[in-house]
Amino acid sequence: MRHLAAALAVAAAVTLTTAAAWDPEPPSTVSVKVRPGVSKGTGKLIPLAGADRLVAPLGVDPACPAKIEIGMRSDAKKAAYATMNVEIDPPLTASRSMLTSYLPPGYELGAKLLVAVPPETKEGSYGLRLRTPAQTLEVPVEVVPVDRLDNGGNLALRRPVTASSQHVNANYPPCSVADGDRSSNGWAGGNGWNDATARAWPDTLAVALGGAKQVSRVDLYTLHTERYPAATFGLRDWDVQAQVNGQWQTVAQVRGNAAGSARSDFAPVTADAVRIIALASNGANDYTRIIEVEVR
Repeated sequence: MRHLAAALAVAAAVTLTTAAAWDPEPPSTVSVKVRPGVSKGTGKLIPLAGADRLVAPLGVDPACPAKIEIGMRSDAKKAAYATMNVEIDPPLTASRSMLTSYLPPGYELGAKLLVAVPPETKEGSYGLRLRTPAQTLEVPVEVVPVDRLDNGGNLALRRPVTASSQHVNANYPPCSVADGDRSSNGWAGGNGWNDATARAWPDTLAVALGGAKQVSRVDLYTLHTERYPAATFGLRDWDVQAQVNGQWQTVAQVRGNAAGSARSDFAPVTADAVRIIALASNGANDYTRIIEVEVR
């Protein structure tokens, strides 16, 4: 959900979840937008969800819970405070129990909801309910082991990730480079890794594949938005390595990258892990910033 360009001329009462500010600035996880002509004056508050179901992998790093966009739309005749309650079946836990804001007619409020799956959770279907006074929207949550996850051919999806360091000024968990989200919109808010050693190289990021797999391609997504383009803030030079019979082998190299993503194809190898050796980035800060790594 896109941020509203102009500030609302009302006093908002929204609980925001933001990361610590540094350059580049982290985004808020709450957004408001208007949909002209939506309000019919019925007085209803409509719950919204970004998907009809949520798949929550079991046994992943707690720093990278499952996530879904939720929200509510005002169909009232006039502006008013609106509240939507969030309920989830235990032992699953959600990052918020409600969403509340002052909403004019026809406006929507959106937020990211994080769903954590404790280690003792049993595989199966659980309930997520978004309740407003007008109606309840039910979103099933399917808890499955990583080995049974539909990875779409991406062998790195939800697999364990280790990194040489992690920046502590905001939320940059290494596991987020294997969560399936290529977008830079969640940068500094849990989607994307930033190392802690400015202008010091190399930096390393490794993904365990859960056993020996044949691999021949690695796609890397670096920080890239209109405000923070890869040509200034993204990763420039790196090596791609595969762990074959316990030994790391360089299978591809990328030099001079200025784009938001780069694909590396190489002769197939049987490996149980893939590693990125970051050698240089674009711009003065010289950090390693990686959004996603896919292995095929």
